Amino acid sequence: MPEQSRQWDLPDPFILDIQVNEDDTDRLGHANNVVYVRWLEDISWAHVESLGMTWELHELTGKAMAITRTEIDYLVSANAGDHLVMGTWLTGFDGRFRSARQFQLVRPADGKTLMRAVSTHACVDLKTQRPSRAPKEFADIMAAARVVGGKGL
Repeated sequence: MPEQSRQWDLPDPFILDIQVNEDDTDRLGHANNVVYVRWLEDISWAHVESLGMTWELHELTGKAMAITRTEIDYLVSANAGDHLVMGTWLTGFDGRFRSARQFQLVRPADGKTLMRAVSTHACVDLKTQRPSRAPKEFADIMAAARVVGGKGL
């Protein structure tokens, strides 16, 4: 299914293809909630790295964006063998410390949205793990990538 024909919540998502493996399922036979969190982490890192916020830049600046909250709505089960597509958007940045990200998980075979999630992040110093103002490099990247209309801060 072409990206344009999917019913994305926001335009131009950053995309990650996901194959649900048998190891991803739990006793109920569907993808475990812990696996969804891993997928959120995987796409978040892939997205920021594609924008130029590489781990090398994190180390150079001594800063990182740490998750402060994740809210997940599980709408439809995913099962072993399913091919899924997750989209994400950077939907908020306060220009100093905090950012927000929105997610949508779609099963192309039937076009259903299986999950929606929102996460918020705070900039921290890598050494102290304490809140810290986002470096200019982060601020420039996040301000440019921010999508209007999503669930922000």
